[in-house]
Amino acid sequence: MSGRRTVRNTGRRNARRPLDWVLLAIAVLGALVVVAPLLLIVLNSFKSPDDYNQGGPLQLPSHLYFDGLTRFWEASDFPTKLWNSIFISSMVAVLGVLVSLFNAYALGIGRARGRLPLLVVFLLANMLPQEALLYPLYTMSKAVGLYDSQWSVIIIFTVIQSAFGTYLLTSVYSGFPRELLEAAEIDGAGRWRSLWQVVVPVSWQTLSVLLIFFFIWTWNEFLIPTTFLVSNDKQTVPLAVAALQGEKLMDVTTTSASALLGLIPTLVFFLVFQRTLTRGVTAGAVK
Repeated sequence: MSGRRTVRNTGRRNARRPLDWVLLAIAVLGALVVVAPLLLIVLNSFKSPDDYNQGGPLQLPSHLYFDGLTRFWEASDFPTKLWNSIFISSMVAVLGVLVSLFNAYALGIGRARGRLPLLVVFLLANMLPQEALLYPLYTMSKAVGLYDSQWSVIIIFTVIQSAFGTYLLTSVYSGFPRELLEAAEIDGAGRWRSLWQVVVPVSWQTLSVLLIFFFIWTWNEFLIPTTFLVSNDKQTVPLAVAALQGEKLMDVTTTSASALLGLIPTLVFFLVFQRTLTRGVTAGAVK
């Protein structure tokens, strides 16, 4: 009898309620809304201008058309722009995580004096719009000779991203297990050794999430790079896409091809590190 009751109870739990079906339908519709622009870009990237003019953006192409991709690749010098984006985004991601780690270690674990006012400053730095920073940053970069240099963008975004990273990691390190630090201190580990052998391994999933976010956020930035990177050989992929889309002779299919090529690297990066991102986001939910 107890076995039958268990089976019945399990069946009741597994049976979907009407509300579950409604939520599932809403989730599917939301996914379609998100994926539809990407599918439209892919569809029109391999469509000739004649096919687009005759059938519009929703009709399937009569044949695969690669001239749009080739035109954008050659006109924008895409390999150079791709390397610039990878270099800038990677440097910002690594340096931003390191600066956030050192700041949060001092504020969250070290309990440095003036901790709360400093956290307020970091929070306000996250709330400032980039437009308010352009003129002072432009003046400073001119004064130190970093204007039209990739390092100016790297330094600026490292500071901006680390402000968010410091605020987040400080809240995480405020509840860091003191027993681990005390055990490391008994074993003769100093602060530097405790940081790299205790704190970093325990919080590695959170650090990896910050690394992924910093990379993607920096890759997609447009305003500051277009202000500080004037030379064509120093510009990034979003700038190349925007510059080519602004040309009068550019057709819709080539514009779609440029958007596709600009999207593929971040999509590949996200898919490669998807498991890392998922584990890092859910790490604090399960003990």
